[in-house]
Amino acid sequence: MATLQKGSKKLLNAWAFYDWANSVYSLTIASAIFPLFYGALFRDAGIEKITIFGGEITRGPLITYVTSFAFLVVSVLTPLLSGIADYAGNKKFFLKMFCYIGSLASIGLYWFNLENIYLSLTIYFFGLIGFWGSLVFYNSYLPDVAYPEQQDRLSAKGYSLGYIGSVFLLLLNLVMIMKYEWFGFSGPGEPTKISFVLVGVWWAVFSQYSFYYLPKGNGNKGKITKGVLFNGFKELKKVWNKLGENIRLKKYLAAFFVYSMGVQTVMLVASYFAEEELAWESDSQRTTGLIISILLIQLVAVAGAILTSRVSEKIGNIKTLIIINIIWVALCCTAYFVVTPEQFYVTAAFVGLVMGGIQALSRSTYSKFLPETKDTASFFSFYDVAEKIGIVIGMFLYGFMAQITGSMRASILILGLIFLIGVFLLLKIPKQKTT
Repeated sequence: MATLQKGSKKLLNAWAFYDWANSVYSLTIASAIFPLFYGALFRDAGIEKITIFGGEITRGPLITYVTSFAFLVVSVLTPLLSGIADYAGNKKFFLKMFCYIGSLASIGLYWFNLENIYLSLTIYFFGLIGFWGSLVFYNSYLPDVAYPEQQDRLSAKGYSLGYIGSVFLLLLNLVMIMKYEWFGFSGPGEPTKISFVLVGVWWAVFSQYSFYYLPKGNGNKGKITKGVLFNGFKELKKVWNKLGENIRLKKYLAAFFVYSMGVQTVMLVASYFAEEELAWESDSQRTTGLIISILLIQLVAVAGAILTSRVSEKIGNIKTLIIINIIWVALCCTAYFVVTPEQFYVTAAFVGLVMGGIQALSRSTYSKFLPETKDTASFFSFYDVAEKIGIVIGMFLYGFMAQITGSMRASILILGLIFLIGVFLLLKIPKQKTT
């Protein structure tokens, strides 16, 4: 197959389509069905705490700590692997590897149970490793396939495709779970577990289109030796040194580190917050209500990602990010007082509006700030390591506050403070006409 030219429509579509493939994990497992499944396991067993790792812990902080540890591992792994990818010129191999780890772990969640909690949490752990590890290499392709003037819209298109594809599969799963008798099941438990299998299959199958068209790497053909193993950390040090020469990029990364901590934590814990803290009248209302809110977030996020890219073209990326972070501060303050499902739906709609926009614009802003380089995997590794370390801190703070207060509400205010600091740091970025 002939190599597609940078900026070509087919290559851009192939890159964006990976969002369609992998976003089903983010929605079904990270946000919608798995949190409900996880909470139901504890309720059906009649327990709120479980003895694990030598002590008792409630279900909410437990899953946040496991998630935090997974991000810590990803933040250590990605410099190693991205350095190898740049040196060997084959980052597609690592994109595939993490994709298949994640898809297999998604299928493995079929066997998640409290009786084998260590194995179950390990499977959940590897699902996170696969999803977030693959994003390191996927994101690093953006400056390789698109020119700077194409990147805002392409990044938004990727997120939009991801939201649409994940909603499609989620609706299919919901029909199977809520109308289980149509499919010959005796209850919702079995189709719920099958939905995890469908996520893994969807992810692996649809990613093949992207794998077929995306280039192998940056063209290097170095052989991997022992000396190459720590190249990633050496590259991160080089990137850090280059930041001293690029003040705008350095200050942007500092702001991104902080506000992304809040965004990703909200994404990962929103469903667990709603599942535990809201005044649901029944289990069926809890299930229906959470799904409605998640769908609302996804659908509004499509419009949010597109709208944000248009606004950034008018007023610039940084000004747009400042406005979005201010909205996040307001949302966190509002969420502290949310107690009814109806209040949560309204809040969820606004969350969706800014969630898709801030993710897409953050990725493309970083890409546009990069210096001229072929080793984009190393620069995006730095970006992703910053994001992952931020998530480790955010998830730990959230879980710790929930554990010591017995409620997740105090944790929401901590996230609001994080976004406020993000606004302050964004204001410190030197101005430039193009952004």
